[in-house]
Amino acid sequence: MSARRGIVILGIFAADTAYKAKRLPRIAETIMGSGFALGPGGKGSNQSIAAAKAGGEVTFISRVGRDPFGEMALSAYKAAGVRANVIQMDDVPTGAAFIFVNEENGDNAIIVAAGAAGLIGIEDVDANRQDIENAAIFMTQLEQPIEAAIHGLSIARAAGVTTILNPAPARPLPDDIYPLCDFFAPNEVEAAEIVGHPVETDEQARAAGDLLLRKGVGAAIITLGARGALYHTATTSEFVPAFSAGKVVDTTGAGDAFLGGFATALSEGRDPVEAVRFGCATAAIAVTRPGTAPAMPTRAEIDALLPRV
Repeated sequence: MSARRGIVILGIFAADTAYKAKRLPRIAETIMGSGFALGPGGKGSNQSIAAAKAGGEVTFISRVGRDPFGEMALSAYKAAGVRANVIQMDDVPTGAAFIFVNEENGDNAIIVAAGAAGLIGIEDVDANRQDIENAAIFMTQLEQPIEAAIHGLSIARAAGVTTILNPAPARPLPDDIYPLCDFFAPNEVEAAEIVGHPVETDEQARAAGDLLLRKGVGAAIITLGARGALYHTATTSEFVPAFSAGKVVDTTGAGDAFLGGFATALSEGRDPVEAVRFGCATAAIAVTRPGTAPAMPTRAEIDALLPRV
């Protein structure tokens, strides 16, 4: 691991509009909800804020509109200490997300419209080439166009920067993306879609990890919700259990919290399994709070939880 500590994240911002109810409505049906919240979201944006609050030195690459949601994004980065390499566009709105949250157990379902961030391209990556090449960690997802993600991973890999791909939302991937990933980090649903079989048991999770290794990733990290996470390489396969930090309120940002914490710990030179453990602690705190970016814990909160588990 390089002595460099910086984390560069490519991804989207989307304003989260979260609705709490007992269930999703059927087509042509209206139901009453029990809560509503508006706040900053988007996988890459959430991961950036999570990493910064966990103690990482974070640069975020994205696009937003020149509108109230775009101002929300920039304010959130300033508050969290994220360096925002974000283009504001005059003629395209900022992205937004519809989030359903089950009021009984915190489970969620999400629809994302990327807006301005849907126009992120190779030129955005090239404009930030120096920051990527000088980072310790480069992380991206699949909410922005995949060409930009592949270009960022390629630049980082060529420069010896550790790469993390969160393949979300799941989609068919070109074969050449897998060898660009030091860490390939789907959740269990995304992993199942990518490998073509369920990921419901420990054996199935390890089988999924093996298939991803054969595709060329350096390590597979499959997050398993309340079961924790699997860290799987050619020589190590370890389940890291989930932690409890209180009553689960909202699981919407759990994966982003995990990845922000994981990237921060990895950038500090921690062993990958320990970084997974740090990520699990970060997520455990986040799910006890409503929302996504606003739920991300501070470094002090994460450190306070870890000695007790």
